[in-house]
This record gives sequence, structure tokens and C-alpha cells, in this order.
Amino acid sequence: MSGRINYSSGAPWEAIVGYSRAVRAGNVIEVSGTVASDENGAVTGEADAYLQTKYILEKIKAVLEKAGAEMRHVVRTRIFVTDIRFFDAVAKAHVEVFKEILPCTSLYQVAALVSKAYLVEIEATAILEDLPLN
Repeated sequence: MSGRINYSSGAPWEAIVGYSRAVRAGNVIEVSGTVASDENGAVTGEADAYLQTKYILEKIKAVLEKAGAEMRHVVRTRIFVTDIRFFDAVAKAHVEVFKEILPCTSLYQVAALVSKAYLVEIEATAILEDLPLN
């Protein structure tokens, strides 16, 4: 597959900011920063970094499936937290999904996310097929 396909979640932020929930370009899928909000904008797992991370990973899984991928295709995650003390909770949820997949990952503490209710935001990159190694 070549070309580009944009995937929208319909969230109002997409039109305001000018972005897609995910973009597939050939065999690569990039998933935008994802927070624990449902389709109505309600926060899931308020004040609980573990529950927010679990919900976020489910949202990422859902958009990857729309793009023809699975979590096993994820090669990188980038995790942003508002407090580094959430590390253990976030790591617990992340390893539940990725313990066999083992993507590259980074975790950063940031000053704030778009709402104080969001404790965690995650981006992901997936590649649909193995590329030959040199």
C-alpha cells in the first residue's frame, strides 16, 4: 500500500488544531497524542494514571485496527506524564499490553497537558510489515 490515509475520531480538537487521530503512510501508522477522554469528551480514570493509561492504550488499539494494524505492530510509544510519580502506574498498564511486543519507548514529565484532568498522554508508531535487515 502506498499513499496516505487520515483517520479521524471526530473529536472537536481535531478541527480546532488541524490534526488526525492517526495517519497511515504506506506501511507506517503514526498515532497522535492520545488522552483518556471518551467520544463525548468525558475523562476516563480521573485522578488514576493506571486507569488513564489502560484507556489510552485501548483507544490506540482501536484506531490501529481501523488502519489495518494490531498492537503487535507498534514499534514505539512516547509517554507524557504530568508527574513522574505516575511512572509505576503507567509502566504497569504499558507492560500489560506490550510485555511480549517490547516496543521502544520513552517517558517524559511535562509541565501540563491540555486539561488538568489528563495525567497521561501517549503517542504510538506502528509498522505493518517487517522490512528486510541489511
